[in-house]
Parts: sequence; C-alpha cells; structure tokens
Amino acid sequence: MRWRSGRRSSNIEDRRDRVSTGVPSSSRRRRPVGRRTATGGGLGLVVIVLLALVFGIDPSTLMSVGLPVPESAPSAQSFPGATNDPFSTHLGQQREDELADFVAVVLADTEDTWQALFSEAGARYREPNLVLFTGSVRSACGLAGSATGPFYCPADEKVYIDLGFYDELQSRYQAPGDFAQAYVIAHEVGHHVQNLLGISDQVSRAQQQAGKVAANRLSVMLELQADCFAGVWANRAQQARQILEQGDIDEGLNAAAQIGDDRMQRRAGGFVVPDSFTHGSAEQRQRWFRTGLSTGDIERCNTFEAASL
Repeated sequence: MRWRSGRRSSNIEDRRDRVSTGVPSSSRRRRPVGRRTATGGGLGLVVIVLLALVFGIDPSTLMSVGLPVPESAPSAQSFPGATNDPFSTHLGQQREDELADFVAVVLADTEDTWQALFSEAGARYREPNLVLFTGSVRSACGLAGSATGPFYCPADEKVYIDLGFYDELQSRYQAPGDFAQAYVIAHEVGHHVQNLLGISDQVSRAQQQAGKVAANRLSVMLELQADCFAGVWANRAQQARQILEQGDIDEGLNAAAQIGDDRMQRRAGGFVVPDSFTHGSAEQRQRWFRTGLSTGDIERCNTFEAASL
C-alpha cells in the first residue's frame, strides 16, 4: 500500500503510556466532547429524504440537530479478533512509531474520501477523532481494555485502537499486510459514517425491542455494512490517489475472512452457531467488503434491505 507520502490527520489523540514520536505532538489534538449532534448541517431537505430512503431510516433522524448524548451511552462497535487477555505483544519503539504514523495517514485518507462522498450529496462530513491507547482506555461508551480490539464509540464519535492489535492480527489471525491494517481503520470509520447517517441509532433502538437472535442479526447487518463502507473507501481512494499495490486487495479480503464469526468460533475450539453471529461469516464479510471495493457506491451497501446477507 502506498501510504508514506500521504498527509497525516490532525485528529489523533495519543493516550498511550509511552508517547512516541510517531505522531507529532502538534497532531495530538483533543476535541471537546459536549453535546452530540445528528447530521443535517448543510443538507437540503430533498437530499436528507433521499439518504433516508436509501438506508431505510426515519428522515427525522437526519433532520434533527442538537441532540444530547443519552444518559446511557450507546454501546461501542468493536472489531473482532482480540484475545481474551490483554495483548501480550510489546511493540518496539520503531515499530510502534511506524504504526502510529501509518494510522494517521490512513485516517487522513478516509477523511478525504468521506468528505468528497458527503460533498457529492450536499452534506458536510464531520471527522472523527482516533485515540491511540495502551492497555485500557475510557471512552464515552465506558472503560475498555485492549482485549476488546479496535472499536468505535458513537457517543463521543471516536475510534479507539491499541496498536498491539496489529501484531495480533498478523501472528494469531494470519492477516499480515499494511492494507489489512488499513481495512481495520476503514471499518471503524464506516461505523462513524453509520452514526452520522443515523443508522446506528435506528439499529440500537430496534435491537432493544428484538429478541436475542434478531438483535444479533441486526448487529451482523450493521457490521457488514461497515465492511462495505470500508470497501467504498478503498475504491474511491484508489481512483483519487492510487494507493493500492499488487496484493493489497488479497490482504484486505483475507483480513475480512479471518475475523469472520465462523472462523472465530472454530478457532476458539467451539461449534459454529450462526444464530450467535454478531459480525458475519468469513464469506459474508469478504463479499460485502468486495461489494464496496468493486463499486465504490454507498447505495450498494444497504445490507438492511438485501435479499441475502
């Protein structure tokens, strides 16, 4: 993946125990978390309704502004693949600095891509912050350890990652490569896009009224859509900035497969129980990531109305 010449995002919060030089101190910006607002901004009424119809959500969700963070913060959307214990891998200084730099570049690239996509729809994209942490971190969604894996918290609109996860991704889950690493960030940013469009809130409300199996299926739809959004990012970034190298697509597809629920359950030594899936099977995750990657079309990512997941 061609990333070294890319710009670095300023939306990085470095909360690691050992602050490295991988992200310049001037980039460690903290944005105040006050009231959370739903999207709407510069959207015209027609565009809002069109977006709502595309994703099957209530247009009023997109049109409301100034909504406070609920007393019970929304659950974080985590990336599967972490161990049951905190990461045992201790990154060397050089490796950690390079990964921090890499993450800042990938985040910047997602910003450029989604800014352009929202602009095409007459909307303004609100950039998320990305928090680097070691061991554990407190978010608006609660306290999380590194074993949670990378996650997105809709209550504070931030992506969280312990960089040690990337060594786990390579060694334990056989998903090496910088594009595999980029896919992880793009997936979590996909959850941010869902949050901005009001999809996450709709799913959360539906899950509260559903049984366990139905709630799990809604979670799978949400996760597969985030995979598709990650593919849309890769497609648009390739068109605009030629970021992909030979083998990158295979790396991304392999990563999507390795963290499929069925493979995770087999790896844990248990039975495969589809009704317990929360992220989707290896085949589903690959297929939806490929859908976004091949089309670059956000409208093709509507997992909630798909005839088959």
